Amino acid sequence: MVPILFRVFLLYSRFSDVYLIDFSCYRPPYNWRTPTSHMIEHLELCGLFNGESINFQAKLVERSGIGGEACLPVGAHVIPPDTSLNNAREEIEMVLFTVVEDLLSKHKINSKQIDILISNCSLVCPTPSITAMIINKFGFRSNVKSISLSGMGCSAGILSISLAKDLLKVHKNSLALVLSMEAVTPSGYKGKNKSMLVANTLFRAGGVAILLSNKKQDKKVAKYKLQNLVRTHLGSDDSSYQCVFQETDEDGFVGVSLSRALLHVAGKALRTNISELGPLVLPYSEQIRYGWSLFCQKVWAPARRKEIYTPNFKKAFEHFCIHAGGRAVIDAVESNLKLSNEDGEASRMTLYRFGNTSSSSVWYELCYLEAKGRIKKGDRVWQIAFGSGFKCNSAVWKCISEVDPKVGNAWSDRIHLYPVEIPHMMDH
Repeated sequence: MVPILFRVFLLYSRFSDVYLIDFSCYRPPYNWRTPTSHMIEHLELCGLFNGESINFQAKLVERSGIGGEACLPVGAHVIPPDTSLNNAREEIEMVLFTVVEDLLSKHKINSKQIDILISNCSLVCPTPSITAMIINKFGFRSNVKSISLSGMGCSAGILSISLAKDLLKVHKNSLALVLSMEAVTPSGYKGKNKSMLVANTLFRAGGVAILLSNKKQDKKVAKYKLQNLVRTHLGSDDSSYQCVFQETDEDGFVGVSLSRALLHVAGKALRTNISELGPLVLPYSEQIRYGWSLFCQKVWAPARRKEIYTPNFKKAFEHFCIHAGGRAVIDAVESNLKLSNEDGEASRMTLYRFGNTSSSSVWYELCYLEAKGRIKKGDRVWQIAFGSGFKCNSAVWKCISEVDPKVGNAWSDRIHLYPVEIPHMMDH
């Protein structure tokens, strides 16, 4: 009996907790700022689009929910836009070098202390890799375990956390640095296909560096502990697989096509994801109410006229970070989960100030909540990300320390001005 108990103890002791020591979001320089009027003027002057395409993009920009402080990199400001690999590399270096330097210096961590290095950038996969760029710049050890992910879409940030978590299970007493961004420079579409022009109006520059640890002593300095991580992939379904798709149009221009079915697919992915996450986080009372509603729908005809009960996720989480993929995405998630406007505030304000920064958006939202002083010790945060494939990924963090809102972050210079009322139509 004793040997069996000892083996069980060893099995469970192998899986260390994963702590989030800190993270740093990139605040672009002021000269990258792209107000709505500048963006529309640029569309008109660059000579790439016909009148119909310009008007279509202008209407999308005006209704996007993205404000005048959101930024585009240098290559997007020149006429015509410079989408070269050199400019893309410069954008990546500007963003990631800044956040890595900020994070490591803030915690007095030498680059040689990092054991695991993971990056994700969907549309740019240079040679040498992005992690190699970081290793070269900061002088990481020769045996650092480095992985560069690409093509994983806007949900890749949480996917990278999942990969880091799995590696930290295997490698004891380790530090992991996760870098998440999307390079906007080469992603501009120059054709006339409307489904591919949408992406031109949504994405903006940004990125984040996240420091994770499985060292027990780091619990004292960490902000959060990873509670749950659930990944959903609907790639086996053709409509889901094709709803966010990089392709070449009939004129030979490369772009990312966004299907009209995107919101429907995202809703399906979210429901699948929470069907797995719900039993892990919801109190039994909510699980019973949901189960009873589902049972009645199947066996009692009158009950089929009513909607299946939506669990109250506010009993499981104090804060919600919904991927700032666009105004419609945030609205749909709020509606599906029966959340209030206040629950989606961090997402709306992030979309307004920084735009859709792809995989890093959920970190700008957590950054907003910290700067507002809303994160308290013991609070639970649900990060929800969507991405091509089609994927829906969830990460649940529990705050394990007192978070000081006065500590500088990407929001510190403007946090006193937020929240703001976002107009349905942006002023020029």
